[in-house]
Amino acid sequence: MCLAIPSKVVEINKETNIAIVDTMGVRREASLDLMQETLEIGDFVLLHIGYIMSKIDEESAIQSLKIYDELIKDMEEDEEY
Repeated sequence: MCLAIPSKVVEINKETNIAIVDTMGVRREASLDLMQETLEIGDFVLLHIGYIMSKIDEESAIQSLKIYDELIKDMEEDEEY
């Protein structure tokens, strides 16, 4: 099973074709090599194995991130028992 995680673009380096994205509070580099759309700082994207796959709307990104957060909390609670 593959997951694409919603992330927010916080920096873009056009020379290296790399963006810095924030994924649930963690910043990481992501390749823009597979993107055909133009991105701007503040855009939400789907990140998969280090590549930005597509741009998504903010509402969808926020809803998905809330679900991920709930899943993580549930998993942490299960580990406590």
